[in-house]
Amino acid sequence: MHIAFHAQSHKGLVRQLNEDACLAMPEAGVWAVADGMGGHAAGDVASQMVMDMLKTVVDNAGERISPALLQQALQDANQALVKYSKQQLLGTLAGSTVVVLLIQQQHYHLLWAGDSRCYLLRDNQLIQLSHDHSQVNEMVAQGLLAASEAETHELANVITRAVGVDTELEVAIRSAACRPGDLFLLCTDGLTKELPDHEIHQYLQHDDIADASKALLHSTLVAGAKDNVTSILVKLHNSNNINLNDKTIPLNLKIV
Repeated sequence: MHIAFHAQSHKGLVRQLNEDACLAMPEAGVWAVADGMGGHAAGDVASQMVMDMLKTVVDNAGERISPALLQQALQDANQALVKYSKQQLLGTLAGSTVVVLLIQQQHYHLLWAGDSRCYLLRDNQLIQLSHDHSQVNEMVAQGLLAASEAETHELANVITRAVGVDTELEVAIRSAACRPGDLFLLCTDGLTKELPDHEIHQYLQHDDIADASKALLHSTLVAGAKDNVTSILVKLHNSNNINLNDKTIPLNLKIV
């Protein structure tokens, strides 16, 4: 199996600073996006610290990379951010959402905290693999709010879990089999707040993932891009069914 991917990040049309960050380590089968918490000090520092910690762990692990090691990297990033906030920001929080995708030997492993998302397009069906750690999502789950009202609710931007906010971080994890043709989208809420799922679905059906990725960004900018926008597309191919226009690498990683 081979992997094609495309990553991009844009500050949007309103924000002066890009507080998003992303990581693409295809040789290790690892991709991630992070969103520095809006309204908090040093959000750009927070998101980059999370990416740097993940990169260090992946580099050191080599073929021994595993979901457990990635989870520990996020815990270490959480402790580092809590310490940074206390020492450098006089206790003001610097936090970040995060979503991490690991692909190993026909399986995917997803780790996340916050409202950055991962979608899977399979058999022309778009599935949101992650669930938002947000106030409105909890209200929907409890039957207190209709799902159709969530995006426009006054608490829509209030997240309940993020790296660096509390001394203890609970990381959500999801694992399952993957197969050729699967297309994963990792993105910050700067994209999902502007584009509904049905529009995202439409663009992901494009055969060329670079064109699909650029179309997502363009439509987000057309919609106003009030926040930073970061996305990564990751597509799995059969080794004998590769688009030579895509940037692909062989997937031949060992499971630990």
